[in-house]
Amino acid sequence: MQPLPLPALHASHAGTWLRDANSGTRGCSKGEAVMAAADTPQLLMNAPLVASRLGYPDLSGLDLLELFAFIHPARFCVPTPKGLAHALSLDEPVDDASVPLLLQQAAGVLMATCESEDWAEREGAWSSLQSLARLRWPWAGVLSAHIRRPERAEKWLFSRLPEWEETPERPQPAQVLIEEPEIEAQLARLTGEGAEQREGQRSFSRGAGHVFGPRDRQKRPHVLLAQAGTGIGKTLGYLAPASLWAERSGGTVWVSTYTKNLQRQLRRESNRAWPAARPDGSPPVVVRKGRENYLCLLNLEDALQGGFAGRPAILAHLVARWAAYSQDGDMIGGDLPGWLGTLFRKRGIAALTDQRGECVYAGCPHYRKCFIERSARNAAQADLVIANHALVMVNAARGRDPASRPTRIVFDEGHHVFDAADSTFSAALTGQEAIELRRWIIGPEKNSRGRRRGLSARLADVASYDDAGGLAVEAAVDAAQALPSEGWLGRLAEAAPLGPLEELLAAVRTTTFARDESGLEAGYGIETECAQLPGELVEAAGTAAQALAAIRTPLLKLAGRLEAIMEDAPDWLDGQGRARIEGARHSLAWRIDLIAAWEALLSRLGGPADPEFVDWLQVDRNDAREFDVGLYRHWLDPMKPFARVVLEPAHGVMLTSATLTDRDETGPDWPHAIAKSGAPHLELAPKTAQADSPFDYASRAEVLIVTDIRKGDIPALAGAYARLIEASDGGVLGLFTAIRRMRAVYGRIADRLARTGLPLYAQHVDPIDTGTLTDIFRDDPRASLLGTDALRDGVDVPGRSLRCVVMESVPWPRPTILHRARRAAAAEQDGGAKRYDDRIIRARLAQAFGRLIRTREDSGHFVVLSPAFPTRLLSAFPEGTPVTRLTLEEALQRVANGVVSPEHSPAEKQPQ
Repeated sequence: MQPLPLPALHASHAGTWLRDANSGTRGCSKGEAVMAAADTPQLLMNAPLVASRLGYPDLSGLDLLELFAFIHPARFCVPTPKGLAHALSLDEPVDDASVPLLLQQAAGVLMATCESEDWAEREGAWSSLQSLARLRWPWAGVLSAHIRRPERAEKWLFSRLPEWEETPERPQPAQVLIEEPEIEAQLARLTGEGAEQREGQRSFSRGAGHVFGPRDRQKRPHVLLAQAGTGIGKTLGYLAPASLWAERSGGTVWVSTYTKNLQRQLRRESNRAWPAARPDGSPPVVVRKGRENYLCLLNLEDALQGGFAGRPAILAHLVARWAAYSQDGDMIGGDLPGWLGTLFRKRGIAALTDQRGECVYAGCPHYRKCFIERSARNAAQADLVIANHALVMVNAARGRDPASRPTRIVFDEGHHVFDAADSTFSAALTGQEAIELRRWIIGPEKNSRGRRRGLSARLADVASYDDAGGLAVEAAVDAAQALPSEGWLGRLAEAAPLGPLEELLAAVRTTTFARDESGLEAGYGIETECAQLPGELVEAAGTAAQALAAIRTPLLKLAGRLEAIMEDAPDWLDGQGRARIEGARHSLAWRIDLIAAWEALLSRLGGPADPEFVDWLQVDRNDAREFDVGLYRHWLDPMKPFARVVLEPAHGVMLTSATLTDRDETGPDWPHAIAKSGAPHLELAPKTAQADSPFDYASRAEVLIVTDIRKGDIPALAGAYARLIEASDGGVLGLFTAIRRMRAVYGRIADRLARTGLPLYAQHVDPIDTGTLTDIFRDDPRASLLGTDALRDGVDVPGRSLRCVVMESVPWPRPTILHRARRAAAAEQDGGAKRYDDRIIRARLAQAFGRLIRTREDSGHFVVLSPAFPTRLLSAFPEGTPVTRLTLEEALQRVANGVVSPEHSPAEKQPQ
């Protein structure tokens, strides 16, 4: 292997380095680097990140990540010089100055791979390269000398993908009862011979078997709430009875998570209980996600044939390379590199998925090869389906096939079920939502690119066969003209709305701005409650409701006509046609329900409030730029519809988490956890179980409350973060409650830390997706990462890479209208509104603390920069964890020395 003789450029917060094609590396100024990149294409890595470091957004060159994605599609690589070196079996760069040489060496290895007979991903590469050359992809000219033309013409991607096959409907699961000794034996088999016997895990597993017993009465599922501390091994704990029940009953167990990280972990752990494939080749375990996560082959075909232009077109061809080797077509959290889409700046990845629910099902030429359909069919036949909370709830509410709806469900990360239900069962009549409905009915706006088709185009053959159906389609298209169209936001700002829905949104916007008291200069979204509304808004709401009813009525008629066609099918309606109409009926039902929810929301404006709902008006803004306007409705208690839609039809449901209950001075609050499960709405008394963590928090962790950083003092806050990262020598996860403060801190300290060899990354700053940022953080023990809520819950970084968590302040709840309403409702309960807030804060603290200790060997510090941390919140931390209030200087010494087993009282009890 020889380094590729091309110039290379590397930029970090520590400086900038250039290397000529055949000579040494030198440091240079940002201006010199920009001039060099503008003059000659440079080898570089992650062009958007380098551009951000140089302050030159138009930077382009020969990006090694694009080359890696072409040569090794569907293969994992941490997108850093160190990660690239590991992926290609090269030596790590010792410092920033040695990175340009590494880039040349990596390019040489990748070129040698193309010439090797052992290149596993050769199929399709030459044909793809010809298309990329026509698009002037910078790498095309370099690669052309290294990829030989195949002797036979390569198959087009869409002819290479395998087809799924129809399977008979699975029979109802048999009624079986699993005994506790059998569960223990299965658990022992899954954990492996010689594995540590954990009584907590065995007890947890025996309890989990309860939800798989036969149900005694209709609408009375077995419900179990099981709190399992970190390190219990709860995944194998519930997979043991789940795998036994699935094997004996022939049924399907759904395990639902909140984060993609846990989905990946579950997929790995399930290999202990099930083989990769059954004897017939079908998978017993399936990861199932929403449609918007998967590659849409019809969208990809359109993009490859001219629907995309420029850089997005290059992305489409790289995605096509990946699609040929992908395990399941999952673009979000699957085997598509999370960093690939961010290299192309625009939302190209989203445009290649079915974001808008306008799938034509069997009308699609790629229907039999569709990743989404294959996943759905595999799930219907699987023993274990790994899904997320939102999909489980949506599938229970409006799944296409009632027979495949989940009846045995384990909600892992169960503390998030309330939030998922809150989102799933809410309604939002906004400009963005309304314009999507318009496009679904009418089709694309003028001059728009892409394959988008309206209702009349998707059901043209049905309309031509059935006059009443055709008239219903025409009526729906006419009525949909009342919905917002392109440019609606600009017209609202100019007070020139078009149509009844835009007039409603204009009135919403005017009222919200008039009543805002949060300070418009802050640039954040604003909201106001639906009370004492002006007459103009109420009148506009009535007119808009009539316009929506005029859309819903023909859609209902169309749904009826499609049902009639299915019952009395014409001769030309084959199996694929039936499937397409069935898909159209499902989509229609979804839109009809959506419009009905909007009408219900509008009908309450100007009248008495419905005590079960919280309604408000909102203008969404980002850095003072408006991007949406609308009306919102949430259930005061979203577990009420959850109980009816998810729990009631189920036979067994388990909610489990390390932080399922709140814990105050009196211990775990099980009554509150039970109330948040939804079970009381069915007059059920769920079983509860608790298994405490086996970790020795008293000797492996310390909570440090720093008392001399004044709230709002950004220079002091930034200085504290920098010094803590230096004292810890990296490995810090910094959590913020406000993006603006995080950006301010990052901007002040990133260069300083980089000069000492301590890389710093940040959510919402670096042009990298959150999953990839976590991969980078996990891969480099000296790196640190700043972020917000997503990192508080979704990060699993065991080992030395995470040894200190720093929170900028107490994570108080944001005082939104929804929070205020639920707080007011809690005021009538034991503990009142204050306890309601405290529960939320303690849950956030417990989840953040949970990032720190992931294995028995982990140790570290949890630092809160809060001069007035309330003592009553200390129970959020595991019992026995030492808590100390101290100055920053004292905290720095503790962090620098690492955790030593101190002599201490379990937790301080100072007056608040």
